[in-house]
Amino acid sequence: MTRFPHLRQDFAASLVVFLVALPLCVGVAVASGVPAELGLITGIVGGIVTGLMRGSSLQVSGPAAGLTVLVFEAVREFGLPVLGAIVLVAGLLQVLMGFLRTGRYFRAVSVSVVEGMLAGIGLVLIAGQLYSLAGFEAPASGLNKIAELPGALVRALESTDALASIAIGAGTIAVLLLWRHAPRRMRTVPAPLAAVGLATLATAVGGLPVATVEVNGLIDSIQPPSADAFGTLATVGAIGTVVAFTLIASAESLFGAAAVDRLHDGPRTDYDKELIAQGTGNAVCGALGALPMTAVIVRSAANVQAGARTKASRVLHGVWLLLFAALLPSVLAYIPIPALAGILVHAGCKLVPVRGLISLWRQHRGEAVVLVVTAVSIVVISMFEGVLIGLALAIAKTAWEASHVRLEVIDKGAGPVQAYLSGNATFLRLPKILDSLEALPNDRPVELDLTGLHHLDHACRTALETWAERHSAVDTDPVRMTTH
Repeated sequence: MTRFPHLRQDFAASLVVFLVALPLCVGVAVASGVPAELGLITGIVGGIVTGLMRGSSLQVSGPAAGLTVLVFEAVREFGLPVLGAIVLVAGLLQVLMGFLRTGRYFRAVSVSVVEGMLAGIGLVLIAGQLYSLAGFEAPASGLNKIAELPGALVRALESTDALASIAIGAGTIAVLLLWRHAPRRMRTVPAPLAAVGLATLATAVGGLPVATVEVNGLIDSIQPPSADAFGTLATVGAIGTVVAFTLIASAESLFGAAAVDRLHDGPRTDYDKELIAQGTGNAVCGALGALPMTAVIVRSAANVQAGARTKASRVLHGVWLLLFAALLPSVLAYIPIPALAGILVHAGCKLVPVRGLISLWRQHRGEAVVLVVTAVSIVVISMFEGVLIGLALAIAKTAWEASHVRLEVIDKGAGPVQAYLSGNATFLRLPKILDSLEALPNDRPVELDLTGLHHLDHACRTALETWAERHSAVDTDPVRMTTH
């Protein structure tokens, strides 16, 4: 015990995290359109492989709801055999980024873009899983998922089987929402496990016509990527998917690490080492043909709240997942799919920051616009393009706010008109600058003082010189410009 002074706390915490992770691993896999066992494999690798590595001591990794939409699109477009190759290359890129010490730079990414990304994922995830609640197949695009919901509701109301499926899913969501009000002894069982357990019991006892998870066996589900799969990565679409996996998984993990650090007083996260750990885990998952992983805030928070003190808790949770997958895989066949859909609808709602958006709109409307545009772009176009649009908008907003320029004009009625420019003169503010300068009288000499400018870009300098040449009347002294 002297070597492991916190073993008792870590052992207890690992059981809690295992019970939280089990239904989420299965649910994320089913929602991603892959065998349920692949979600368990990713959870096992996240616990044992990534868990043993240095970075963030209490953060727990596994398949994440935030990547469900991207994985589903990748499997639909390229096929399951290529998914492993995509995840493997993304993992190696993460490792490379960690060695290049780029982890800290993810802290410079606009929070509004990240929250908008998660909100967009959440909206698409919710819309897609609402179809699964009724036992229907969801449309491919995010926009169609939302647009066709009314028609799906009409179909569901006309089908007894769909109504039974919806009842199981709605009951699962109700348990998740109300579980915190249950007696304390009951709350020792994590809400997701309780919700899935009750839904499974209700389906079995009632003999309800509800779809359940298909079981293939752990070993049979492992399919390492072939050489042909890696050949597919040469296409533009596959390269974009690899980049999206790399950036989104890295950002979600490192932002999660910052959140977990606020929950405990232990060692702080080393962002570069955490990036290497996440990349190593993803490389292993890719080699096994499994789902990509990120650090998952739900499991990490449960780990901290359960009293974990070291990384032993997350490693042990991976061991428990391995034992379950090896010894009790047939149990998965009893889990109703609408119950897993209910868990992911609940998880998706947490990704949409409704209250935070209202507060952000009141204090920083520009940031709120970036968040909303990013989320809507992801829903309407796609994940990768949506994030790029959000980043571009955030950069443009920052550039606009940084381009503060002030023009002070002093006209004493006689002698030259004195104009003083100060601040940062960029092309973004050029229309405003020229409008003010062109309003000056052109029958009087003008002295333009630029010594107060911190920055003068090429476009502004050229425009000012052109204005100075054209401004002066024939019989008036030319504009005098004073620079540093």
